[in-house]
Amino acid sequence: MALATEHSPAPAPAAPAPPVPADSQTLTQRRAVTDLARSEERYALAVRAANDGIWDWDLISDTLYLSPRWHAILGRPQPEGGDLGPETWFELVHPADLTRVRAAVREHLEGRSPHLRAEHRMRHGDGGWRWVLTRGLATRAEDGRATRMAGSMSDVTDRRLAQLRLAHDALHDSLTGLPNRTLFMDRVRQTLARLTRDPRPACAVLFMDVDRFKLVNDSLSHAVGDKLLVALAARLATAVRPGDTVARLGGDEFAVLLQEIGDPAEAMLVADRILEALRPSFEIDGHDLFSSISVGVALHGAELTPADLLANADIAMYHAKRRGRGRAAVFDEAMRRRVVDRLARENELRQVVQCALLDIHYQPIVSLATGDICGMEALARWPADWGKVSPSEFIPIAEDTGLIGALWRHVLRTALGSLAAWRRRGLISDEVCMSVNLSGRQLDDPGLAAELHAAIQRNQLPPAALKLEITESTLIAEPEHTRDVFADVCSGGVGLHLDDFGTGYSSLSALHRFPVDALKIDRSFVAELGSDREGGEVIIRSTVAMAHSLGLPVIAEGIEVPAQLRRLRSLGCEFGQGHLFSPAVSATDMAALLARWSPAEIVALFSAA
Repeated sequence: MALATEHSPAPAPAAPAPPVPADSQTLTQRRAVTDLARSEERYALAVRAANDGIWDWDLISDTLYLSPRWHAILGRPQPEGGDLGPETWFELVHPADLTRVRAAVREHLEGRSPHLRAEHRMRHGDGGWRWVLTRGLATRAEDGRATRMAGSMSDVTDRRLAQLRLAHDALHDSLTGLPNRTLFMDRVRQTLARLTRDPRPACAVLFMDVDRFKLVNDSLSHAVGDKLLVALAARLATAVRPGDTVARLGGDEFAVLLQEIGDPAEAMLVADRILEALRPSFEIDGHDLFSSISVGVALHGAELTPADLLANADIAMYHAKRRGRGRAAVFDEAMRRRVVDRLARENELRQVVQCALLDIHYQPIVSLATGDICGMEALARWPADWGKVSPSEFIPIAEDTGLIGALWRHVLRTALGSLAAWRRRGLISDEVCMSVNLSGRQLDDPGLAAELHAAIQRNQLPPAALKLEITESTLIAEPEHTRDVFADVCSGGVGLHLDDFGTGYSSLSALHRFPVDALKIDRSFVAELGSDREGGEVIIRSTVAMAHSLGLPVIAEGIEVPAQLRRLRSLGCEFGQGHLFSPAVSATDMAALLARWSPAEIVALFSAA
């Protein structure tokens, strides 16, 4: 477009706008009024839909308008007399929230926040408190000074209570209502942080495990077990001191944080009080249940973390449980060393079992009438090149860690293989059988019978060639379940020997229910024969009488000297094993022993001086 020059003609003036007719002005005004009415209607409808209370604070006159819905939210009647002073509103704010709310209002009025937003409590007309969300926006003069502020108030009580419930549930056990592990560890952390500033007095943690709780679940149902845990939690809460924290860590494990503990003796007093509180029975769904706990006590020490403190109490608890359950023990460093050693032994055992490195030794079972070998017991032994570890150490570890099944299968397969080989070589007659120990933990293995019969068939042996040895306490612990297991396991002729007889609580009626075909007398009673103590002989005599009344033979363990042998024969004991005949030896040494075995030499011991 060309620019105008000084010689260009001046542009013509714009034509004036034509005047608006009076009818058009009226129409425009009507439209504005209509639009305003519609806008106000939309606003009113939106306010009603939002269900919010409206407020309008005139900062110049310092008066406050509160809508009818605002008053309805708080269950208060609409006051007469129009606008109110703002203090009327502030007086209804919860005292604990008031400072925070005033600060939020002041911050927005001073222009330090884009809008007002505060979630707080307000006094309801019924005397309770409602959670509300107050929002507002200020109108300002040209100089930036706030002249008016208006906004809304929403009732958020239900949402806030739901949030509080979620927060509570996240930190509390759903069954007992006690603090859970997360909250407990946080309180321990806070306590230890305080003790870094003021180490006296100290604190302590108790770690508790319910003894034999699995038996309740398995025999009476998990519902009864849950009710027992709830009842236990209630008693625990009444046994501790105000300010102490009782928590359920999970399963049947509980913990207590003791504040202001001066020494171990003071912590043990609380532990003893807890043990005493649990002694009376619990009546659950018509059952009188007696429940005990094992308690480990650990005191705060320098540089201990919450996890360290709880771990120490856990270690002490297992020490207490090994001493007989229903006891309390205080942690010391020797316990930790034992735990470290045990962990190392567990790792070694896992390698030994997985690689089938366990040695299997055999001890002959001898007829006390003829001196012949009529059987032998297979015994697991720690491999010689891995150091010296006794079965009394590694067998319990195998049971605790679940390795006992793999260990037992190795013993079973190896022992039956050795028996079959000796039979083929003619070193033993077809009447000689093999005894293999069975752990109570294996009775829950659904594949037990199949594994056992497969091993027998693999070695082409008759079922009667195998005898399972199990302790009487294991046999009687869950009689109905155990009877069903052995009805399956012993089908076809597999024998059952009751080991360590006399140390448990068997009865004549109980023995009738199981396919037992021999009783084994514990070596502790045999050791008393010929000594000043007569208890062993009394038990042996009664055991032989009981066995013979049932038509069962008796095997005595731990025969060390000829005098014990002669006394056992005179008491009617049919079979025996012990170092007098042979210690447990390797398969190679056992084959050599079988080749040179002389029944006449054993018979000569019957009359030896």
